[in-house]
Amino acid sequence: MTDQPRQTIRLDKWLWHARFFKSRSLAAGVVTSGKVRVDGTPVSKPARAVGPGDVLTFIQADATKVVRILGCGERRGPAPEAQALYEDMSPVVERRPYNPGGDRKGRPTKKQRRDMMTHRSNDGSIDLE
Repeated sequence: MTDQPRQTIRLDKWLWHARFFKSRSLAAGVVTSGKVRVDGTPVSKPARAVGPGDVLTFIQADATKVVRILGCGERRGPAPEAQALYEDMSPVVERRPYNPGGDRKGRPTKKQRRDMMTHRSNDGSIDLE
């Protein structure tokens, strides 16, 4: 049996290598703020050693990411190389298409405004029923 030490890398460096953050200092900032968990335990030190088999949970932009580390990586390479470093276990979130106006058709016409005024109650609020 060969007893080789487990290959590890700094947490902030791995997050940067795997292309979750644009710079290592951004990754270190997220770790320092306590927003990263390693195997369910909150971590606040960017120098925390992580390696294959560890599960990371963190927030990136507005999504919660859950990834299992598959490899440490030698460098910050191209995206396909970075994606080979982890297995994404994040829950699938179905997003609604962005529509800031909703079903409104823009500004109401003069007739529509008059119709809205006829539906007003005595206290000034609009009665929709």
